[in-house]
Amino acid sequence: MQKIEEILTHAAWAQASDVHITTGIPPKMRQNGSLTALPFETLTAEDTMEIARSIMSDEQMEIFEEKGEYDMAFSISGQGRYRVNVFRQQGNVAMVFRLVSEKIPSPEDLGVPASIIDLYQRKRGLVLVTGPTGSGKSTTLAAIIDKVNTFRDAHIITLEDPIEYIHQHKMSMVNQREIGLDTQSYANALRAALREDPDVILVGEMRDYETISVAVTAAETGHLVLSTLHTIGAASTIDRVIDVFPPHQQQQIRVQLANVLEAVISQQLIPRADGRGRVAAFEVLHANLAIRNLVREGKTHQIGSVMQTNRRLGMIAMDDAIVKLYQEGKITREMAAAFAQEPDTIESKL
Repeated sequence: MQKIEEILTHAAWAQASDVHITTGIPPKMRQNGSLTALPFETLTAEDTMEIARSIMSDEQMEIFEEKGEYDMAFSISGQGRYRVNVFRQQGNVAMVFRLVSEKIPSPEDLGVPASIIDLYQRKRGLVLVTGPTGSGKSTTLAAIIDKVNTFRDAHIITLEDPIEYIHQHKMSMVNQREIGLDTQSYANALRAALREDPDVILVGEMRDYETISVAVTAAETGHLVLSTLHTIGAASTIDRVIDVFPPHQQQQIRVQLANVLEAVISQQLIPRADGRGRVAAFEVLHANLAIRNLVREGKTHQIGSVMQTNRRLGMIAMDDAIVKLYQEGKITREMAAAFAQEPDTIESKL
């Protein structure tokens, strides 16, 4: 059986973002968004179990056996860190390794728009970074946190599952807590964070009603809160947050959200025209008075129109961002249409 270190090293040479381990096929890697087989033998059920045991402690294995899935971090000295999800499928063990760069990229290198970068200066409010799995949400947030860390004298608390990027203390003080290791849940850790004198709180993912509720309260009480959701588009993100709450609480959360929301950044990674990796497309919503009124009144379907008339504030719709990437020669016409929110409409703009 191949050792997991050999498999991950080969994938790292190929600049893969993810490695998939499951029974019945050789290991696979994701390159530029596409899955490709690695040059190793087909894995048996015994192989995948042995790999899991080689990276997990007895305690982690016990939790995995009980729950059927487990999130963790794994590192190879001199190569890098990985975010790992181990899970059961058809009674066998499978896992996915996501490579996490040890160097935190600058937001400028990521192509993050200037109006998003400037959010690090905010003293309070809620900033949401959204997009599908593997779209770079965690990396964008890490870059913004690093900006705070470099230029602000602040106390930053990150709550992650697991910890991805390691932040060294710079101008700020950074305390990073891992769910399942340092604390039991996002909601518990978030409540505790409010008693830990934070200035900035990063919540790795707003998964449930309890976490979202406490996050909004934290933003209300004078903290800058940054988090992620698996949604695409500013309007759908706001609807998703509100829909988590029971009907009798939805008007209250609309009012709260209208008061605390600072920005929604929705992003996708699109294959480059030259085949060299992927480039990020960003939709940007900044919460001005008009946006706050629409959120409060439940008229999120009108948000797109307001974004179109407020481009000078840095707002941009996803399809407009995609058109810009096409005009700059960074993506092909086919990719532009494939990733567009409204494929029929975007054709006339290309």
